[in-house]
Amino acid sequence: MSQEQILPPPLPALPAPSAPQPSAKVLRRLFLTLFLRGRSSRGLQKDKAPKSVGEKLALVLFFYLLFGGMALFLVRQPVFALAVYLHGMTFVFLGMFVASSAGEVLFNKEESDILLHRPIQPRTLLWAKVRVLIEVSLWLAGAMNLVGAFVGVAVPGGGWLFPLVHALSTSLEALFFTGCVVLVYQLCLRWFGRERLDGLMTTAQVIFSVGAVLAGQVVPRVIGRLDNLVQLNANSWWVAIFPPAWFAGLDDALAGNSAPSSWLLTAVGLTATTIILVLAFGKLAQSYETGLQALNETVSSGRARGGKRRITDFLADLPPLSWWLRNPVERASFKLSLAYLLRDRDVKLRVFPGLAPLFVMPLVLLLQARGQDAFGKSGFGIAFAGSYMGLAPVLGLHLLQFSQQWQASDIFRTAPISGPAPLAHGARRAVLMLFVVPLMVVLGLLSWFVSGDCSRLLLLLPGMISMPLLALVPCMNGKGIPLSLPSEEAKAAGRGLIMWGFSIASIALAGIAVWAWSCHWFQWFLSAETAIVIIAYCTLRRSLSNTKWSPLD
Repeated sequence: MSQEQILPPPLPALPAPSAPQPSAKVLRRLFLTLFLRGRSSRGLQKDKAPKSVGEKLALVLFFYLLFGGMALFLVRQPVFALAVYLHGMTFVFLGMFVASSAGEVLFNKEESDILLHRPIQPRTLLWAKVRVLIEVSLWLAGAMNLVGAFVGVAVPGGGWLFPLVHALSTSLEALFFTGCVVLVYQLCLRWFGRERLDGLMTTAQVIFSVGAVLAGQVVPRVIGRLDNLVQLNANSWWVAIFPPAWFAGLDDALAGNSAPSSWLLTAVGLTATTIILVLAFGKLAQSYETGLQALNETVSSGRARGGKRRITDFLADLPPLSWWLRNPVERASFKLSLAYLLRDRDVKLRVFPGLAPLFVMPLVLLLQARGQDAFGKSGFGIAFAGSYMGLAPVLGLHLLQFSQQWQASDIFRTAPISGPAPLAHGARRAVLMLFVVPLMVVLGLLSWFVSGDCSRLLLLLPGMISMPLLALVPCMNGKGIPLSLPSEEAKAAGRGLIMWGFSIASIALAGIAVWAWSCHWFQWFLSAETAIVIIAYCTLRRSLSNTKWSPLD
């Protein structure tokens, strides 16, 4: 027998192993899926889950498209004026979205327990998250600028090149703002460390939200003079300070009048964007990994010892809150909600930046109303400020529902509580005490400063009367339970719709109040409003008390 016959047949060749997918691509797909489906599997149906950002934000995109249609009124303005308006409004809405969502996306304790044990570069992890933020921002910006991009074809000096150039400038604006937010967080980590990180991140987001709203208030008021401001002479140099003017300069330089000042603004915008991106995603990317690790470190709460009581216990025992919190479940819910609003990083990063724009708009309107016939003498600014503040408990309770510790809320169902009503009442009173009461005091003082007449403070009453009723709306149908829902970034984009719709309702209520004031039947208007609110409040309160726990799935 030959040696060839003794040897076994050769083994079949194994298929070559497939090349692993790049970690950046896998991470980007992972974070996009988390954005589309949320971080919880409870109640999730795979066949009904959204497959794209457009499907996830369809209603939001539709309303942004309608709001962007206001660019039709600028069809007679020059290219630069139209571009500044579009970029200014984009800056406002993207600023509110990125500032309120960046903390949830960039710093999440749950994912750091898994990802930090894998060989992933900090820059790769950071870029994957930022790409999701930018992608969602571009969807929102595209919906808002769609009408305006084609309006730019018909404005004086425009043409068919404007839509393409404007798409480029809008993308650069999204990169610039996202990079600014990331850079601020990294600088906070690098300079101040873990102990002060929570408060600094909240402060940074509040500043970005306030800045975005202030930019939105400034842009419409200079829109009529932008044909002269683009020359950047000694009287209009300040326009180059605002980032929307940088990217509007790119539109005007490539698809408009090509003025030398537009090229200068373009150079400033490109330089600033490049510097921000290099610093945020290059030089300081290592600080991001340090920040993720620091979030999981245990830090002493710094609570004073020696038997001293917590501030939440002190407030709950202080009249008139002690009379208002006689139910032990409502009292416990009040203390729990107040503790999370004052101490928890995740809740503070969501609630405070989300409410900051709400507080800015009435203050800006009141300051502008000083000495003006349209608002100061008629009192419309004061009435609108009071009516607009009714959104504070609505938005505050909506934001308080979300938490990274949402699984712990299942203990509410095991307690001997027939329904969610007492928990919702406690959370509602915590929001009213922490945000609404101090804000109404500030508005009262500012309204007196603006009008110089104490009698005009009565115009705040229509908004104050409607506030208890509006605070019940988020609690209906078993909702409004504090800290009971997982954090979902898509919720942040929908807050703009709530504020937009409520702004229209506030304008209507303020208009009716001013009309009643001028016709000298304001007291009858307050009486009718009070009666309607009492009836509706009792009805909703009874309905909420009869609400039972909803199924988990």
